[in-house]
Amino acid sequence: MDRTKPWRSASVIDRNGMHKEDLHVNAYQAYKDLAARSLEIAHLDSAIDLAYWDQRTHIPAKGHAHRVRHLAALAKMRYRRFADPRIGNLLEIVEDSSLVADPISIEAVNVREWRRIYDRLTRVPEALAVEIVRAAMEGESVWEKTRAKSDWRRFSPYLNRIVELKRSEASAIGFDNEPYDALLEEYEPGETAQNVVRTLEQVNKRLLRLLAKIDSISGRPHLDPRKLCCSVADQESFAKSVALQIGFSPERGRLDTSVHPFSARIGPDDVRITARYDETDFREGFFSVIHEAGHAMYAQGLPLTHWGEPICRTASLGMDECQSLLWENFVARSAGFWRFFFPLARDTFPPLRSVSQEDFLLAVNAVSLGLVRLNADEVTYNLHILVRFDLERALMNGSLQAPDLPDAWREKSLEHLGRLPSDHSEGVMQDVHWASGLIGYFPTYTLGHLYAAQFFAQAEKDLGSLEDQFQHGEFTQLRSWLQHNIHSHGARYRPRDLVQVVTGEPLNPEYLLSYLESKYSLLYQGE
Repeated sequence: MDRTKPWRSASVIDRNGMHKEDLHVNAYQAYKDLAARSLEIAHLDSAIDLAYWDQRTHIPAKGHAHRVRHLAALAKMRYRRFADPRIGNLLEIVEDSSLVADPISIEAVNVREWRRIYDRLTRVPEALAVEIVRAAMEGESVWEKTRAKSDWRRFSPYLNRIVELKRSEASAIGFDNEPYDALLEEYEPGETAQNVVRTLEQVNKRLLRLLAKIDSISGRPHLDPRKLCCSVADQESFAKSVALQIGFSPERGRLDTSVHPFSARIGPDDVRITARYDETDFREGFFSVIHEAGHAMYAQGLPLTHWGEPICRTASLGMDECQSLLWENFVARSAGFWRFFFPLARDTFPPLRSVSQEDFLLAVNAVSLGLVRLNADEVTYNLHILVRFDLERALMNGSLQAPDLPDAWREKSLEHLGRLPSDHSEGVMQDVHWASGLIGYFPTYTLGHLYAAQFFAQAEKDLGSLEDQFQHGEFTQLRSWLQHNIHSHGARYRPRDLVQVVTGEPLNPEYLLSYLESKYSLLYQGE
């Protein structure tokens, strides 16, 4: 066929092998139809995301049962629109045209992603897809009620149901090596469990050596925990003012509270973030706001003129976590950042008025191998990911059953963290992800940390000392660099390809490891 002609004449055979009427469809028309359908589905996704955000923030206590039915109905509508065989037919027409000759053109990227989503979705039966949504909504609602009470007995049947459904989903999608790969690919296209294993082993081996070195330093200063006690109202006011200064747009987003921090992309100019505050320690709430603001700024910097198309999505969940972890850790835990913001923090929080800036910087970078992932420091954070990754793989391959998770968690916690949780709320029930059906998600945090370190190093090469900019309250250059090099591309590149394009080399864990070793040796004066 002459591929310079953007059209295709074809006799299309549906999935049941039945011949349909010959189609003489111009590829441009087919693409336009796909884009219109994609926009319609995006508007439906907005309704789903808005209902989901409301469920986790403002819904009345007795409203959850109806919301589960509501979201299940929307999920069924979405499935039927995207699983329409007509979409498969249109994709075949466009895929065989010159419209997609350039693999990184907007048209080619959209078609690539439409095909990926369509193929994954149509392998999963409608009833299973809808039931996964229903079970996840029920599971998350029960988790919110039972986590604080450490009520595993009540929560366990819901999680067991979710695990069974996700196994069925992985089997329906298909995989080459292990069931986990089918779920991981949804969040991080191109990644496999075996690849993640190699990465985690390489990273955590070095981090354990660094942790041992830090622990060996005698006389490490510790800030009196009472100095970090602050009212929730003051915390929210301070965190919001900082988020605005670094670039979060309040006209296009909002900040609320929830049991577990998250961000929701309702529309092109409607990105909502949440935080969880602790009156005994302002760090949890503050860093969750900065983390979620990182997600929001990525969303606010996407190519929004193409909203509703795949190109206007993040490259992956790992790349999304990269943006939040970059702002949370590489920026908001830096000395330059606090040279600028510490005076404001002192004015806002009376207990800090008797604390030196040096002691405060050590407090926000304190290394302690705790049990709660959300409170983990940069050095120990990825050990928490290893615990969850090991358990997720075992759940998916059937070697571990959901009712046995508490004992398995204790075993993995002792193996990787050297400690046992006192109850389920700081153990197997501490995260919302499994309750929400997000199995396969956790490795994206470590991948995001690695991406962030390599991008931050490249930004410093291009922009000069970022610490010097931060101490003067200058965050515009970094934000613009990220917008130009990462946000504006949307889903144009696969995550590892984007790393190669931006930094000129493949993903290299050495950037993160060297950053942490240098930073903490200096902080604790161990060398």
